[in-house]
Amino acid sequence: MPLPFAPSPAQDRAAHRIVDVPRIFSAPRALAFWHLASLDAPTVAIVWSLAFAWAARVHPPLWVPLLLALATWSVYVCDRLLDARAGLRAPARHTLRERHRFHWRYRRALLPMAIAAACAAAAIILAFMPPLARARDSVLAAAALAYFSGVHSGRNAWQFPLRWSRSFPGKEFLVGVLFTAGCVLPAWHRPFSLAAPGSTLWVFWIPAVFFAALAWLNCSCIARWESMDEPYVAQPGSTKNVLGDQGPEPPATFYASVLLACSGFILAVVGALVHPHSAALLAAGATSALLLALLDRNRARFSALALRAAADLVLLTPLALIPVAWTLK
Repeated sequence: MPLPFAPSPAQDRAAHRIVDVPRIFSAPRALAFWHLASLDAPTVAIVWSLAFAWAARVHPPLWVPLLLALATWSVYVCDRLLDARAGLRAPARHTLRERHRFHWRYRRALLPMAIAAACAAAAIILAFMPPLARARDSVLAAAALAYFSGVHSGRNAWQFPLRWSRSFPGKEFLVGVLFTAGCVLPAWHRPFSLAAPGSTLWVFWIPAVFFAALAWLNCSCIARWESMDEPYVAQPGSTKNVLGDQGPEPPATFYASVLLACSGFILAVVGALVHPHSAALLAAGATSALLLALLDRNRARFSALALRAAADLVLLTPLALIPVAWTLK
């Protein structure tokens, strides 16, 4: 019986290239449910709002984070249900993700819960929110309503009621600005500690602009990841990576994340002597941007669901700035 030939060194290296595929990490069940049930956005909103309040040395009442969580969750649930309905009606124009399928599968439970959450948020506004804060927040609510109606209008124009270029400011930019504004406003209404000159700049404006850019970057990374083709195993010698990018060059989102992280750390060092709380907040935001860069660089090692959930999970770094005893007040 003839013996098989031993593989040559070149064949052995080629076999290793085929087998050596990056390990794909899946999301744990708790993390997956946190994302699929739209609990990620309310969690980030609460953490950011408390962090902004901590930086301003103010203590908002307990109904403020509760209101923010209820309003954010109801908006996100309705948004994903409408996206799911549009995707089922026109599959060629709308790509449904796992979160959309989850919401549509449990729509009979999620929709009444979202309506109840919106009604509870309205009741909190009428019962507890001061008239001046209510008037200021109505501007943000009107802007959010205009954006929401534009995204889900049937005229193929998320730009409604205004018309502007799709590339800028873009949907991701508007989401970042509106989301960050909703997190900053609760602390802005109570600036009791702003006695030093320049406090408003360091307590609100610089962190608000930075975190709006961070939210914009988060949305941009997610949009780019989800626009890619399904993962596949590259053939030996191919210059295309697991997610379909050409060549080894990192994408623009990676460089943007690194640049934002460096800017945040520099601002934290500069502001440490002026306002230490704001400097710590900026350092936490810079850490989130750095983690986004790491996710973007290693995105081939994550499943689509794990990558999407991790993109929101890394935004929770300001949680380390919030003392437990302070949050219980």
